[in-house]
Amino acid sequence: MLKNFVLASMLVFASAGPAFAAMRTVTLSVPGMYCEVCPITVKKALVKVPGVSKVEVSFKQKEAIVTFDDARTTIKALEDATFEAGYESTVKGEKAK
Repeated sequence: MLKNFVLASMLVFASAGPAFAAMRTVTLSVPGMYCEVCPITVKKALVKVPGVSKVEVSFKQKEAIVTFDDARTTIKALEDATFEAGYESTVKGEKAK
């Protein structure tokens, strides 16, 4: 009986996903934004990424600040999303939580 309980508990925890998932905020450098419409395109691409909860894009700073759930997406996926929209991006920094 105890053996079954332990096994069932392990299965529940294993299916719950990564134990250390957290919300993260990263700043992406997006140097290819040359007009005031570019940030709209970058933001639309980033908000479509599963797990992204907030996006702020600055034309003046040429950067995007993205808050996301690291259990649902990765920084690489964010960079890929901007690239597919026509804007290469790289990590500029990450805000500590």
